[in-house]
Amino acid sequence: MDEFLEYFFTDADAKFYKTLGLNCIRLAFNYHHFEDDMNPRVLKESGFKHLDRVINLCAAHGIYTILDLHTVPGGQNTDWHSDHGSHVANFWNHKDFLDRAVWLWEQLAAHYKDNPWIAGYNPLNEPTDSKHTRVIAFYDRVHKAIRAIDPDHIIFFDGNTFAYDFSHFGDAHKRWSNTAYSIHDYSCYGFPAAAELYTGTDEERRRLKRSYEKKREWMDQRGLCVWNGEWGPVYARRQYDGDATDCINESRYKVLKDQLSIYNEDRLSWSIWLYKDIGFQGMVYVSTKTPYMTLFKDFLAKKHRLAVDTWGADDAAVNHVYQPLVDHILQEIPPQYQELYPAPVWKLDARVTRLARNILVSEFMIKEWADHFVGKTMEEIDALAASFKYEHCLKREGLNRILTENAKLVQ
Repeated sequence: MDEFLEYFFTDADAKFYKTLGLNCIRLAFNYHHFEDDMNPRVLKESGFKHLDRVINLCAAHGIYTILDLHTVPGGQNTDWHSDHGSHVANFWNHKDFLDRAVWLWEQLAAHYKDNPWIAGYNPLNEPTDSKHTRVIAFYDRVHKAIRAIDPDHIIFFDGNTFAYDFSHFGDAHKRWSNTAYSIHDYSCYGFPAAAELYTGTDEERRRLKRSYEKKREWMDQRGLCVWNGEWGPVYARRQYDGDATDCINESRYKVLKDQLSIYNEDRLSWSIWLYKDIGFQGMVYVSTKTPYMTLFKDFLAKKHRLAVDTWGADDAAVNHVYQPLVDHILQEIPPQYQELYPAPVWKLDARVTRLARNILVSEFMIKEWADHFVGKTMEEIDALAASFKYEHCLKREGLNRILTENAKLVQ
């Protein structure tokens, strides 16, 4: 694990990121790096080892960092990226989970309070509180806890329901000093589920802007600071999308440019999702020729075909499997009971496929993935981890060119 984390982001990564003209990066991390569920509130110093290393590498190249607690005990949202294996956000249902998250931020604030290269703290990624009140109560607690230790660093609070909704926040901002508010401005035009390829018509641009303005409406009404903590399209891959790859990606780049144009009008600061991955969205991505991508080539193709990854899934090959279940629910459940939170962000069909496809089917594939490592020597495992080194990655030139050109416009 240590080697993988070290290979994933090195000095070469920080140096390249800076060449794009970007000056801040959001660092997503898991609470498991700092405590174990069976040993709660016992700090694992190794968590600081890895976070400190990346913060220092970025600082050496003039890059600020924002610390993003991406997962908390019990899971703060109903989706896969809160890493709790369920669609129930139990973080909101157990006081001890809430207490542990506050405790962890006290440790983080004490450790980083004097670090000038940290732009701020993002205490909770994309909460989904179905009651819309517990998230505000938690923000009250964590703000007070951090401010008792660190009065200076900015706090970035995500809106409820995946950082989309501030409509229940009322006057809570009056209790929170030096705080900015984070939206996540993903556009449906940037994903395979879009009804059509984006071409930048007047109507498409109007919808793009209206979606963005709706997310920040509460802040604009009160003159508050807005930050876009996540955004960005996903991209086609030639091994899956074939001859359509270039056409799809040109459309996605147009979404990207039109979003940036909107942000520039407001001089909005942002952090794009994401820097590095295995070829779906990252500014750099692991080459298909590396040991990791070679070993998992067939398995990744199977995951793509079965659409078991929620993020940007293309369900064309399996829609016929799940549509009868969706139709069954539509037929048997009266309309007034069909919308369950987090609707309307999750429509009924999305909820069904998340539970049936992205949780149930995915669960059966975990051991199949893990068995790829059986019998590997330590040298072979190290080579798999080293696949994620900067020198073994490719650059998404179209994306990076757009970001660099935009950076020059707003300097």
